[in-house]
Amino acid sequence: MYIEIDKTLTQEQEEIKIQSHKFAKEVLRPASIVLDKATPEEVIAPDSVLWDVFKAWFSLGNHTNPIPQEFGGLDLDPVATHVLFEELGWGAADLAVSLGVATFPFQFTAYIAKLTDNSELAEEIVKPFVEDTEAKHIGCWAITEPEHGSDTLGVHTEAYTNPKSASSTRAHRVGDDWVISGQKSAWVSNGTIATHALLFCNIDSSMGSAGGGVAIVPLQVPGVKKGKPLDKLGQRALNQGEIFFDDVKIPARYMLVGPDLYTWLIDATLATANMGMGVIFTGLARAAFEEALTYAQSRKQGAKTITEHQVIQEKLFSMFSAVETARMVSRAVLKYNMTTIPPLSYFSIASKILCTKTAFEVASDAIQVMGGVGLTKEMPAEKLLRDARSSMIEDGVNEFLALVGARQVIDSYKP
Repeated sequence: MYIEIDKTLTQEQEEIKIQSHKFAKEVLRPASIVLDKATPEEVIAPDSVLWDVFKAWFSLGNHTNPIPQEFGGLDLDPVATHVLFEELGWGAADLAVSLGVATFPFQFTAYIAKLTDNSELAEEIVKPFVEDTEAKHIGCWAITEPEHGSDTLGVHTEAYTNPKSASSTRAHRVGDDWVISGQKSAWVSNGTIATHALLFCNIDSSMGSAGGGVAIVPLQVPGVKKGKPLDKLGQRALNQGEIFFDDVKIPARYMLVGPDLYTWLIDATLATANMGMGVIFTGLARAAFEEALTYAQSRKQGAKTITEHQVIQEKLFSMFSAVETARMVSRAVLKYNMTTIPPLSYFSIASKILCTKTAFEVASDAIQVMGGVGLTKEMPAEKLLRDARSSMIEDGVNEFLALVGARQVIDSYKP
């Protein structure tokens, strides 16, 4: 366990740190190793250990972490949230992402229900999720499409308001319903196991991406079809897959946000998702550093452990410094943006880019410290490297996010 240099942690936050580390070590990491070797179909099979993870998470009530207390949620404070998700990332980043996304549609619906004082929406959608102890309610964030990926997040870019940039998943009002048609791509996290989608669609294509809407869509309704689970290099325990919508009808109250608030909402969503990525991959970076350090303390070369060789000492300290920097940045950003309305997405972007790059570089250095054995499937470092590589693409490819963040910094800073 790392040394916590923030001496202001409360006893409750310290206990969350201990318990979440235990969960990550005993539940997440063993399951993730098993699922990493499975086919995508085996990962989500009825007898898969994946469901043991979800049920364990839900049985503890952890799935309600970001749900407001008035709806029965834990509503953890920012530092406790950071401590929790860093530990999950340390245990298994792929499952940490999956568990976090599972809550997202219900978290968002709770926020809208609270903002609009909509008790009906809270009773229908939020309450059953909060009361679920068996993981019967799993959410996904349905935004990415075959022809639209990171560009959907570019709220401050020129292309964002171009009609040609509009989402191909469209919604139109018919009486008391909204009718949805289109496709979400194979990169939707939890896509083929989700029961509910937080669907980002287009309502007014003349406004480009800015003419969007956000709906909560139960995925058992007629017209919904799911594709096969995606087979990929890393984060293999994270289920991803396509979702098709063929004239899917939802009641009007399920369209939570329209074009009037869509741009504000997409920016806030970007801030939330990216700061979460920063936290989770701080955890992965720490796991990679610890793997390298543990190995170096026992591996002998030249009649002494390799920790006595200066080149290894320098590399280990560089890795340690990078992990500590990632924690400081990701925690500071999460503390600020969880308590600021609207959150500043460019800080979240900076956290996501820094921490995912750190995770990849530290995992690569871990393999370098371990030498050839680090490349073998028997060692966790090899999986950590693959999982970290995925992080620089998901939730917005880093290069594009940097352009989005740069525009905001340029517009915001006043010399």
